Amino acid sequence: MKDDQAKRERQPGSPVKDSRKDRLKLALRENLKRRKSQARGRSDAVGASSEDAEAPLDDGSGKEPGR
Repeated sequence: MKDDQAKRERQPGSPVKDSRKDRLKLALRENLKRRKSQARGRSDAVGASSEDAEAPLDDGSGKEPGR
């Protein structure tokens, strides 16, 4: 009898599996939104820093940095 009960619990579409599936779906969706937002932020930062690409990287003093 316990085997029959265990089989019923493992049937697809059970409320427990559906709620877990919904939670995972929601978590994946939120994760994707967060990652897209981070990627947009990175691309904006890269675009802003590339505007100064013509600026010299040294200060023209001839000294090594930190000395």
